[in-house]
Amino acid sequence: QVQLVESGGGSVQAGGSLRLSCAASGSIFSINAMGWYRQAPGKQRELVAVITSGSSTKYADSVKGRFTITGDNAKNTVYLQMNSLKPEDTAVYYCNAEITIGINADVDAWGEGTLVTVSS
Repeated sequence: QVQLVESGGGSVQAGGSLRLSCAASGSIFSINAMGWYRQAPGKQRELVAVITSGSSTKYADSVKGRFTITGDNAKNTVYLQMNSLKPEDTAVYYCNAEITIGINADVDAWGEGTLVTVSS
């Protein structure tokens, strides 16, 4: 029904930058919000950043001032620009989208995840 395809993960040294992308496709009536979560080894999945259809944004305190989330409504795509990366940013990053697929029919979709590794 709905697919999220992520790209842009990889390995970088501390202080470097990466840009993640996530494109939604399928039976989409509207997208209410899209965001990024991450899960480091041995830790719970946590919110990194989210952007609503009205372009409101929210960030985890740990990434404020370093990460920027933007969206392209025409392409059903969300981006996460990550600057000044730290080793503690190492994690699998998951795209999430709250999508309306029909009348009174919302789905919470997840991507498969993309690994970000930051070396010191």
